[in-house]
Amino acid sequence: YIILGPWNHGQWGRSKGDSLGKISFEKNTGVDFREMQKNWFEYWLKGIGNGKFDEATCFQTGSNIWKTYTTWPAKEAVIKNLYAAKNNSCSFLKPTGSPGSVSYVSDPSHPVPYRTQPIEATYGTGSRWRTWHVEDQRFVSTRTDVVSFTSDSLTEDLIVTGKISAHIFASTTGTDADWIVKLIDVYPNLDQTNLLMSQYQLPVAMEVFRGRFRKSFEKPEALIPNKPEEFIIDLHQINHAFKKGHKLMIQIQSTWFPVIDRNPQKFIPNIFEAKDSDFTKATHTIYFSGKYATHIELPVMSK
Repeated sequence: YIILGPWNHGQWGRSKGDSLGKISFEKNTGVDFREMQKNWFEYWLKGIGNGKFDEATCFQTGSNIWKTYTTWPAKEAVIKNLYAAKNNSCSFLKPTGSPGSVSYVSDPSHPVPYRTQPIEATYGTGSRWRTWHVEDQRFVSTRTDVVSFTSDSLTEDLIVTGKISAHIFASTTGTDADWIVKLIDVYPNLDQTNLLMSQYQLPVAMEVFRGRFRKSFEKPEALIPNKPEEFIIDLHQINHAFKKGHKLMIQIQSTWFPVIDRNPQKFIPNIFEAKDSDFTKATHTIYFSGKYATHIELPVMSK
């Protein structure tokens, strides 16, 4: 059995779990979890209750409801590909026509921060580290080393339930590179009663992949400069409702400091032995075309 909730580390056991940062869950998910846990232990340890438990109980963010499933990931989900496209757009239609691409310069000496600055000490006064996973991503929107692809507004709710993965077709002028991919729920303009969430960019999945490990984690290999390759990135599992009127966004960057260490962008067999002079700028290119179709696989639930 599995229970999945919308918490940061340990939040299920120490708080009501009614929110995370600016994101409201509209119910006390931590209290709910502890009640489910209590019922489970009472049956298995004391024989209290009928012992009927759902295989998977998962909180669905966006719609803010608990959902139950007979398997996890949910077998009812159907994979749909969300494709990056020209003009910084994305859609469920595979790109056709002439090849497209977008490039950006990644500079390890000026990495993209993982949240807004100043970044406080983890356990210091005013620390925000517990909520950075849901921080509004608009703080990177003006950076030239971050690229975003945004869909049209949804005409109906889109429920994504299960494992998602990114297929990034990219090249670099260097010999190593990191690819950080985010799947973001872009909120619409809202009324005067909820300006706080107007156009909020909520990350619902994020992960990094170091290019040198594209073939093997045991035997890393240098990238070949300017050669397009596919990088498959596990974005883990989510249960999220993108609501009608919202937009989907694919966001890609190559630094995420200090969540991950800086990549020199020059292949060094042991990256911990990299010298200051090894850290160099590199131009990275993301491709979107029929042959090199950068996309994210989304497990979509039918109505």
